[in-house]
Order: sequence, then C-alpha cells, then structure tokens
Amino acid sequence: MGLTAAGWHVIRFDLEDMCALLGQPHPEHTSLVIQDVLTLHGSQFRNVGLIVSSSPCTEYSYMAMPWTRAKAKAAAIRADTSGDALRRLNMLFDAQFRIQREACEAAGRHIPMVCENVRGAQPWVGRARWNFGSYYLFGDVPALMPPVISRKNGHIGGGSWFAIGAPGQTSVNGNPDGRKIAGFRFDGSGRSFQTAAVNESRKAPEGTRWFNDGPRTPDSLSSSSSKSRARKAASAKIAKIPLTLSSWIGRAWFPTEAERQAAG
Repeated sequence: MGLTAAGWHVIRFDLEDMCALLGQPHPEHTSLVIQDVLTLHGSQFRNVGLIVSSSPCTEYSYMAMPWTRAKAKAAAIRADTSGDALRRLNMLFDAQFRIQREACEAAGRHIPMVCENVRGAQPWVGRARWNFGSYYLFGDVPALMPPVISRKNGHIGGGSWFAIGAPGQTSVNGNPDGRKIAGFRFDGSGRSFQTAAVNESRKAPEGTRWFNDGPRTPDSLSSSSSKSRARKAASAKIAKIPLTLSSWIGRAWFPTEAERQAAG
C-alpha cells in the first residue's frame, strides 16, 4: 500500500494470498504471483525499479530470547563446523540477495533492494544498515536514512524527516513511529508472545486484539494450532511493515523519468 501510494506498480510474491488470509481487498496497482522465493531467478526482475523483501523472522527472534532452548539452538548452529546449519538458517535471507544480484546482471544496471528483518537477525547475517523501530533494514538503505536533526530540550528543531521518529508525532495508524515498543517481540514462541502482542503491540488499530486474551473458545487464537489460518493471520498483522515506513521507501526510491525509460 505504501509503495503504490508513492506511484509504484507492485508485483507481490508469496506462498499464499495474504490479502485473502486477512480478509482484505487487493491493493490497486498490484498483482500477485504465488511462488516460493527459493524458486525465483533474478532475471524475472530485470525490468523492475526496486526490490523490497521481508523473509520470516521467527527463528532469528526466537534465538535472541533469554530461554534455555533458544540459547541451545543458537549454540548448536554455531557449533556446526560444516556450516550447513547456518546455511539453512539464512537460506531465505541469502536468496533475496541472490535474486538482486541476478536481476542486476540480467538488467545490466544496479537494481536497489531494501530487505527487512529483525534485530535478532544481525548476529547471523551481519549488521543492519538502519532500523525503523523494530524493523531492521538491510541492503540499499542509506538513501532512506534521515538527515541529522538538531534538538533542543527534547524537541526537534528545523523540521523533521517525513515525520518518522519525531517525539510526539504519530503515523497514519495513530501510533508512534520510529521507536521500538518496549517488550514487543516477534518470537512466535507461545503464551509469552501472545501476551506481549496483546499488551504492547500497536502496529495497527486492531493490534490489541490480534491474540485473544479473553475466555478460551473454539475460535480463539489461544485454542488454535500454530499452523492454523487464524494464527497465521494474526502473525501477518503483527509483522506487517508500517505504512509510514513503506511509503517512505517508495518515495525515496521512486525512479526519475529517465530511469523509468532506461528500465523499459
């Protein structure tokens, strides 16, 4: 939605129709391809102006938690001298940069990519270029970064950059942007995650009810399996990139007329 608002036509790739899963209409100026990212070849993207990717963060976030099992899982990956465990962990993350590389080679030009994940990914894939609250960005990110803004007595002076991260300012969803919500976690690890989502997530107006904290019913998320449609829909809402951020990415990378003609 943020990219189309900036003027892009968006081709979406996913394993399933997330709009249908969430009961939402498909955004205008978009098309959907159901395909596993691991089967994509970058030459399919030789005519695009921007690649935006966001692979699942569950394992990275889980291993960042201070739990015995989480620490044991991380230790096992580090202890694997063959490197196979690390390659499996980073398989989707690495595929995104492979696709970009192949796209650039096929196009004969650089095609920028912004890759979103979480803080917990950094020990495994390297330091993020920048972060927007809980959203850590890799790839061609410097163009998105804000200029230095002078502050006096805790207030911004001389204007802000697209109202991101400014104290007291709010995004289109009515909630503070650019600042990590204390305690919010993307770990998908059970009850503690559900409680965190109910009490702390404010990514969207309906966020406080994503995980049912009322009486257990057959339809409540607390009674759903981790693979259920309801649980998947709730997780998708939590992980959704804020409209303010996606709009900023779209505006920062929107091509000039000369660039559009060169790309065909």
